[in-house]
Amino acid sequence: MAEPVGVQRGLEDVVALESRICFIDGKQGRLIYQGYDIRDLAARSTFEEVAYLLWYGRLPTAAQLADLKERFGTLRALPDRLQEQVDRMPADAHPMDILRTAVSGLAFFEPEETRPGASSIGGAQRLTAVLPTILGQFHRRRKGLPPLAVRPELSQAAYLLYALLDREPTELEARAIDVALILHADHELNASTFAARVTASTLSDLYSAVTSAIGTLKGPLHGGANERVMELLDEIGVPTRVDEVVHAKLVRHERVMGFGHRVYKVEDPRATILRDWSRRIGEAAGDLHYYELLRKLEEVVHREKGLYPNVDLYSGSIYSLLGITHDLFTPIFASSRVAGWTAHVLEEYQDLRLIRPTAKYVGAVDLPYIPVAQRS
Repeated sequence: MAEPVGVQRGLEDVVALESRICFIDGKQGRLIYQGYDIRDLAARSTFEEVAYLLWYGRLPTAAQLADLKERFGTLRALPDRLQEQVDRMPADAHPMDILRTAVSGLAFFEPEETRPGASSIGGAQRLTAVLPTILGQFHRRRKGLPPLAVRPELSQAAYLLYALLDREPTELEARAIDVALILHADHELNASTFAARVTASTLSDLYSAVTSAIGTLKGPLHGGANERVMELLDEIGVPTRVDEVVHAKLVRHERVMGFGHRVYKVEDPRATILRDWSRRIGEAAGDLHYYELLRKLEEVVHREKGLYPNVDLYSGSIYSLLGITHDLFTPIFASSRVAGWTAHVLEEYQDLRLIRPTAKYVGAVDLPYIPVAQRS
């Protein structure tokens, strides 16, 4: 067996597998789901349509879309025993820990959905439907809100907002979240998706793969960047302080969150779309403070570092204006990306090969063994 010839740190530019699900054109700033440009999907489709597209490789007919919406509605309720478990979890736990534990626990109650293979599509739909319920159930309890009532008639976006805010969202608010869910649904072999595929490649079940993905997304270098953006905006306060704060961070060699991307060499197309939605939600709320700060921040960071915005720059401002607490930003990401995670797991099952890369060993060899009594 040949020895490894060099190391690609972070597996950058390493082609690990073939996939039909998602394509990123980093030079042109394009994102494609199953052949469809993200700009068209964000402008014309819904999250339900996009989930169907990711799973089946085609857009649904009107009847197929209606069936999926009805199925989501019927799958939203948690098993009673799992609901009791969620209610017993610590109220001060991070919501991502709640999601990870609840998804793992859900497998106990649905053994028929845990067998790896094409039949796992039922589990994919179940997980996508139920993540907002888990979040809403936990968040309402810690905030002293009334218990969550499952609302099968609502879209995924509207149900997610209702679950977290305990109020009916406006049409504009629901559409803003719908677009955000579409934009976050998949992004090729990002860290959490790769983790899910590695797990699936061992012929483990869908719930284990999604649990792996949630644990990976929890890391602040993957999920959570939009939380850091909002912390930065609160630190800056007013547009006239942007130069000062950014300059100080650059002098300290600190990263300015919301800018740059491993794949995109131009502006992330998702940032382009969310910029407009940040403005629209700000105008509807009569509060353009965040939007104006972000526009100034874009100007300064591009001038100083030549970096473009990524998806995380504007999403947090939308969520904040809707009244969503910062620690729910990454769980909302998970509520969208679960459609992509499960699509990739299903694809992995179709062309199964254990993912097992090689490490270049840089440690010692041939050390003499010293008996324990002689060691100092």
